[in-house]
Amino acid sequence: MALKLVKEEPGELKYKSLEGLNEAQLEAVTTISGPVLIIAGAGSGKTRVLTHRIAFLIEQGIKPYEILALTFTNKAAGEMRERIASLVPREAANSIWAGTFHSIFARILRIESSKIGFTSSFSIYDTDDSLSLVRRIVNSKGINDKQLSPQNIRNKISWAKNRMIDYQTLHSESKYSSDKIIADIYKEYEEELIRSNSMDFDDLLLNLIKLFVKFPDILEKYISKFKYILVDEYQDTNRPQYLVCKMLAGSTKNICVVGDDAQSIYKWRGAEIRNILEFQKDFPAARIVRLERNYRSTKTILEAADSVIKFNKGQIPKTLWTENPEGELIRLVECGDDIDEAEFVIKQIKDLISRKDFDAKDFAVLYRTNAQSLAFENACRKNNVPYIIIGGMSFYKRKEVKDTLAYLKFITNLKDSESLLRIINEPPRGIGHTTLNHFRAYSKEKDISIFEAFRKADKIEEIQTRAKNAANSFVRMVDNMLELKEKALPQDFAKKYIEQTGLLQMYSELATEEAYDRWNNIQQVLNDIYRYFSEEPESDLTDYLQQISLISEIDEKDLTLPRVKLLTLHSAKGLEFPNVFIAGVEKGLFPFSRAESNPEEEEEERRLFYVGITRAMENLFITYACRRMRFGEYNVQSPSKFIAEIPAELIEHNTSRLKPAVPSKKPSYNSSKDTYNYSQIPEYENYSQIPETGSFKVGDRVRHAHFGLGQIVSMAGEGTKRQATVNFTTVGRKKLMLQYAKLQKI
Repeated sequence: MALKLVKEEPGELKYKSLEGLNEAQLEAVTTISGPVLIIAGAGSGKTRVLTHRIAFLIEQGIKPYEILALTFTNKAAGEMRERIASLVPREAANSIWAGTFHSIFARILRIESSKIGFTSSFSIYDTDDSLSLVRRIVNSKGINDKQLSPQNIRNKISWAKNRMIDYQTLHSESKYSSDKIIADIYKEYEEELIRSNSMDFDDLLLNLIKLFVKFPDILEKYISKFKYILVDEYQDTNRPQYLVCKMLAGSTKNICVVGDDAQSIYKWRGAEIRNILEFQKDFPAARIVRLERNYRSTKTILEAADSVIKFNKGQIPKTLWTENPEGELIRLVECGDDIDEAEFVIKQIKDLISRKDFDAKDFAVLYRTNAQSLAFENACRKNNVPYIIIGGMSFYKRKEVKDTLAYLKFITNLKDSESLLRIINEPPRGIGHTTLNHFRAYSKEKDISIFEAFRKADKIEEIQTRAKNAANSFVRMVDNMLELKEKALPQDFAKKYIEQTGLLQMYSELATEEAYDRWNNIQQVLNDIYRYFSEEPESDLTDYLQQISLISEIDEKDLTLPRVKLLTLHSAKGLEFPNVFIAGVEKGLFPFSRAESNPEEEEEERRLFYVGITRAMENLFITYACRRMRFGEYNVQSPSKFIAEIPAELIEHNTSRLKPAVPSKKPSYNSSKDTYNYSQIPEYENYSQIPETGSFKVGDRVRHAHFGLGQIVSMAGEGTKRQATVNFTTVGRKKLMLQYAKLQKI
């Protein structure tokens, strides 16, 4: 229930956490008992509500450590803590269990790991580590990796884990021989993870469920511990995440989930939109609070987004509104090809920067696929426009950085065979591929780790004396470092250990420009370790490695730099920019061609378009190309059907890229002075039955496929530009182009 608000003075709220909230936000913050579903529309102050709700709980006397807040990025968790610290004492803010699903679950698993056969120093394999392990298994089985790629196998294993399908089930339900082979690899993959005292990202979720199911007393321990649970971006949860949330809610069901079904765009990585759509089915007593006021975008941008998303059938009804100005028209620009498109976008950005209207950081170029970024990168370089790619190679993915981290992971978990195999010949130690195969075979035969096999090198007859000596030398170095590890501070130990490995010396002796860069990157890792332990003196190397393993691309990028942001639409979620360009809005590219025959996929693609539109604060540009290079040949392209779902009066359509590309103020519609040119938009398959526009008149009752029943209240325009303003019983007044609306007269 919502608490009655107490005021100390007239017009003054008692609690600091309630200051500056609108009516809906107040309801969301103060309804603290029982299950609550907060539907937070784009730009409606979701983070503000989450942080103020936590602060309000603390003001009500709830202990900070009894609050569990789950997010999807470290950045979101960090921002949450900082905002809470501005409302309550920092000590209280830091005591909250706030973090990503993976980091919080890993934290619990480190405490309880012995119950499920792991030590507290288990390694966390990132996607590269997992892929490396799969590749090793594929090679050991003599499988042709061109016919069955390790990447596809790893993806299939992750897909199965996200749906909680074990290798036995995958094998028994497989219809194809290739899937049965993958199931066999999955089995060996799992066995190797256990042998290596390691978990991959998916295991952090699954193993917590296994722990709770196998040990109900441990589940009760955490149900009692976490009196209040808050979940951010609930629409992005997969089945394991959903189950853990439901388990932890316990009998009190003090769970508050925040999300927006209209921004559910991660089905491809396991997210299940039904988790949010069916929240009331799981919690019948749930209170629903809708945050519909948008603080981010102009009225024009918001109306466009609202019109587009209403074409989806599977959604929770809501209507966003704003008190922001009308703003600029949405610029729809036709370009010759993808190169022409990139040139237009970057020159438009350069022009607006040169006029001092905006800084480079105020622009984002969004595209459907990573492959589209190259043309924009080239255009940025050609026009001397600074840029940053969100989704490019991460610092932590660089070879020398991965090697350094693998050394550290290995010294904290000697069973971590994948890390050992990565570092053993960095620098070269004379332990070749054949020798390693002998060590692997011996470890598998004896069911021990590869490093334990190294310790028994003298007993393995197949290994030559020179290789045995090299293995023994490596073991001595590790044992010496283990002794130092017990005495030294973690940061001092890390520096000494990496020096002893020979990694820095190798790059120093190579003395090339590239080697110097790699040497510097290793030093940067060591600097980062010193920074971490200066802020977290009670932590150990395992803690440091865990937070590195769980860093996401968005966490790592500095979005405040004065550079244009180039990123996919998926990467843009959660961000906002004054100016947004959505590029390549073409049939077959956005939405993908496969979505045309799959209603669920088309709806997800439309949600992705909605996310792109709602990233824009002031100006939105949508571009499409008449032809696009694919596989070395030009293909003729046509505009996406999504474009036709934006009301015509919100768009200025420019079919000539040579016209001045400065946004114009939104005019009032005047049929005698029509500025909209839709002559280039083809008749889409879904709009092939165009009615006789002259047959409609004011007063006609009509039916629309998505908006339902309504009545025409006014008409404007002539021929293909003829418009009808229809007052619908469900969504109110809408202006529709009769050429595309497919209205049915009743």
